[in-house]
Amino acid sequence: MLRVAVTGAAGRMGTTLVRLVREAHDLELVAAVERPGHPALGRDAGEVAGVGGVGVTLTEGLEAVLPGADVVVDFTHAEASVAHAQAVARAGKAIVIGSTGLSAADKEALRRAGEACRVLWAPNMSVGVNVLLRVVAEVARLLGPDYDVEIVETHHRFKKDAPSGTALALAESVAAALGRDLEADAVYGRQGLVGERGAREIGIHAVRAGDVVGDHTVVFGGPGERVEITHRATSRETFARGALRAARWLAGRPNGFYGMADVLGAAD
Repeated sequence: MLRVAVTGAAGRMGTTLVRLVREAHDLELVAAVERPGHPALGRDAGEVAGVGGVGVTLTEGLEAVLPGADVVVDFTHAEASVAHAQAVARAGKAIVIGSTGLSAADKEALRRAGEACRVLWAPNMSVGVNVLLRVVAEVARLLGPDYDVEIVETHHRFKKDAPSGTALALAESVAAALGRDLEADAVYGRQGLVGERGAREIGIHAVRAGDVVGDHTVVFGGPGERVEITHRATSRETFARGALRAARWLAGRPNGFYGMADVLGAAD
């Protein structure tokens, strides 16, 4: 039985994770953590998730509950996720992180934490999206540099970062396949008299509307034709299930910094 601690356990992803862990025959929820001052602190995590009592109280502070956990599943925010990874490193445990909006410094901090524990981070935990990352790279390579690349992502109105981590990961995958430097070639939206599109541009556009869970479309536009590849997430369960698949995979692995490509056996 894999003992799981969930951070951000009263949030949209946290409550989904609590429910899915409760339903799994091979997982046990041993801790549920929220930020200091959260109104749900002290309540049963299962009741907050709408699945009835599970005997685990929402508490603040990850460090105190780590001795009883095998793996932490974290969907919070960049700053908190880095701090959680550092706490897990001190305890020598494992952590799966699905937070987005991480800076280069944040990612480097996670890599350093992976020297003392097991850290798995992905900007999107969906299995389908992680297959898509491989597919768009192959399509870009086969179509070649004469096809324009544009990426459009749509999320719910509450999402705080833009563009999404998944859109950036897709852009990075395409850029690597085409031998381009994303930092130099990315164009984030367009406004005004911007002139003709540059041949090396990779356009990235963010839409925020309603309760959209997450849509990503990569457009390859060439002379006389257009190829569009789309992934649509219709439920947060797809991210939670991917994270729990990653947690199971991470059990028993050596210390290190991993991604979903490792889980799927698709790492280069």
